[in-house]
Amino acid sequence: MEYEMIILIGSQKGGVGKSTISVNLSAALATQGKDVVLVDTDRQSSSSNWAEDRSENPKLPIVNCIQKYDNIRASLVDLNSRYEYVIVDAAGRDSRELRTGLVAADVFLMPVRPSQFDLDTIPTMRDMVSDVKEELNPTLKFFAVLSMGPTNPIINESEDAQRFFSEYPDIYLLSTIIRERKVYRDSISSGRGMGVIEFDNTKAKIEINSVINEVLNSDI
Repeated sequence: MEYEMIILIGSQKGGVGKSTISVNLSAALATQGKDVVLVDTDRQSSSSNWAEDRSENPKLPIVNCIQKYDNIRASLVDLNSRYEYVIVDAAGRDSRELRTGLVAADVFLMPVRPSQFDLDTIPTMRDMVSDVKEELNPTLKFFAVLSMGPTNPIINESEDAQRFFSEYPDIYLLSTIIRERKVYRDSISSGRGMGVIEFDNTKAKIEINSVINEVLNSDI
């Protein structure tokens, strides 16, 4: 099996759409025929509950899921030898899971809402990732994605956030913005373990596939 990557999705702040992005990336990759495992390190178990619902629907492509806590580095390295993609849903705080996951990950994807409270966490996260890259994982790629952005074009919060990121050239901000869409909530609450890729919502499908394309094809 060809080696692919460990993608760690995390933030120091909760409520940024971290689990929603994790399950939807997993579903989209599985739909592409990839062998995916979703690692839920958040004790709220949102991702693992979604995966359990999905496992009961034999018509959907398989997304394997396990729960891991505390030091997850060795577990991620092992899973990386057995799956094409390891998607890690880290708790929304500065946790041991987040820090040890950064040591093993190929990619760190940080969802950020376009609000000042969320943007204020960026310097601390940048310093954490910089320390890991300098001391333990020099090839780690650091991406950010604007999450839960307003769909109303009159509201310019997302544009303001993009300008804010220009002060942090070591963080690659994806051009894709994940918007605040009801279908993302439906994909979690349907009880069927579906991703937006399996719903009839073209805009949401494009957003998720665009995130995957940017992360996998970036040359940073």
